[in-house]
Amino acid sequence: MKILIIGPSWVGDMVMSQCLYITLKQQYPDAEIDVLAPAWCKPILERMPEVNQAIEMPIGHGEFNLRGRYRLGKQLRANGYTHAYILPNSAKSALIPLFAGIPIRTGWKGESRYGLLTDLRANKKAFGLMIERYCALAYPKSEMHGSDALPPLPYPALTVDSEHQQRAMARLGLTSERPIIGLCPGAEFGPAKRWPEQHYAQVAEAMIQQGYQVWLFGSGKDQSVTGAIKSILPESAQAACHNLAGQTNLIEAVDLLAACDIVVSNDSGLMHVAAAVGCKVVAVYGSTSPDYTPPLSKQVAIVHTDIECRPCFQRECPYGHLKCLKELPASKVTQAIEGFGA
Repeated sequence: MKILIIGPSWVGDMVMSQCLYITLKQQYPDAEIDVLAPAWCKPILERMPEVNQAIEMPIGHGEFNLRGRYRLGKQLRANGYTHAYILPNSAKSALIPLFAGIPIRTGWKGESRYGLLTDLRANKKAFGLMIERYCALAYPKSEMHGSDALPPLPYPALTVDSEHQQRAMARLGLTSERPIIGLCPGAEFGPAKRWPEQHYAQVAEAMIQQGYQVWLFGSGKDQSVTGAIKSILPESAQAACHNLAGQTNLIEAVDLLAACDIVVSNDSGLMHVAAAVGCKVVAVYGSTSPDYTPPLSKQVAIVHTDIECRPCFQRECPYGHLKCLKELPASKVTQAIEGFGA
């Protein structure tokens, strides 16, 4: 088998898609798996031993570009793929495997994909978790009537490069002399996923008082939030708090998260990365729910409020009060940390 995966476009989804690659390799050990995905995904995919190569998707997310898709599909014909798995739900995502002449094209029903897929699955809602929906595609349609039909699923497990980790720590002036709590206060999805920085600061201060150091993770867009968290801390605690937002690339963040003892995160891509490198994870949920995309780690604590209007799955609070996050106290997170035996 030679397999082409049309991969997802979000960090967390890409991490979770490794469950499918592991499942395929368990069934077909000699299969070659290539993944077509945005350029930013390449470093993540290189940390998945099951992936033969990452192929950069030259067409932007959301862009149709029929001519470009035909041209890319024609180029990929030379690779001789026998199977394609299309993870996004859009019709345009299924065009490249069609143009590449791949005979078996598997994916879930969505956006008029009749004719684009040869193995069309229609019972997606019978699988509650995203990883179940991914992994179900690896099995014959006739066997996959729902979640109960699936065997125990593998969790994502990204490879950690210890030398790369040490170089990143040296460049950023970090040490592991004190145990490390990682905080991931950003959320690309929107503010309805972001626990307030004041609450994160309270957690940081409490853990620093207990002898931990705190590493703040995020992209350049998160610098105002991470900067606010550090500035709220008493001056005596700020030396033990390191603001890494915007200072690392994605793959450095992977290796540095692996150095953390515990990670506290909003429902975000970095939450899934932290789980995939084996961290203990405290996941903070606001507008979303852990029932579909929970962090996949052996040691996970999930915290959220139980107010009537959550989960609403909105980017911004439809009522403007953000009570689902503001009314979740820092003490609930510190108790979850202590529950790990910290």
